[in-house]
Amino acid sequence: MSGAGTPDFFYREAQRLGYVARSAFKVIISIPPFAPDLPCYCISFDGHSLTLCFDSIRSLFLQLLQIQNKHKLITPGSSVLDLGCAPGAWLQVACQSLGPLQSGGAVVGIDLKKVKVPSAHCDARVQTVSADVVKLPMDQIRALSPKKKGFSVILSDMCPSVSGITTRDAALSMELGMRALELAVGRAAASIQQEGSVDGPSAAADTNESGILLSGGNLVIKLLESEDIQDFTKICKPLFRKASWLRPKATRSSSREIYLICQGLQS
Repeated sequence: MSGAGTPDFFYREAQRLGYVARSAFKVIISIPPFAPDLPCYCISFDGHSLTLCFDSIRSLFLQLLQIQNKHKLITPGSSVLDLGCAPGAWLQVACQSLGPLQSGGAVVGIDLKKVKVPSAHCDARVQTVSADVVKLPMDQIRALSPKKKGFSVILSDMCPSVSGITTRDAALSMELGMRALELAVGRAAASIQQEGSVDGPSAAADTNESGILLSGGNLVIKLLESEDIQDFTKICKPLFRKASWLRPKATRSSSREIYLICQGLQS
């Protein structure tokens, strides 16, 4: 569980259903547009039913956007790269989204911490690597993908150790986000970046290569909200068919986390 305070609904449900963290619900929750008129709504994922009652938190419906169930970022047979994969909840959801084992696909998680593949909701298609994504050469990451050609989905849940200094934390988050973007699209990010104001830990060797996100692929980047995050929109809109922002309601109310959803990398 990230953050401080008493375990909330999403944390308790994650524990009950075998997910290693509440962040799993950021990926799987789907609420229909007519839900604000209902006092309660039942959601389902992988055969599990959850009843959410909103008499006192009706605002949960107002801006709740869907990630996996709405955007279908991960499809059966996808190759998924999870950057900042600790503690492993997104590995679980990604693996389930691949469909049955015979559908194929792969999930690779990278984190500074050594992450054990969760026993629940994961299978042999999931592997983890302990490494610093900022320093890890792009070719080494590409080599982890099926046939060493790249990934169809990249999820970046990377976040700096929060210091409490808002501007510093936001700047470090931007650097991690830019690294994820550079890995995904390679030189294209660097060329557009030169025209904008986003700073990041670009490695010269990486910017001379194409990215590791396959054509038509999808990218999710977590950032801490700040005035500068719109720079990412300027970079991503020319590169992807669609780029939009999302703040999942499974995110703690005190958190400044927000996600950039990029769909359909254009050739």
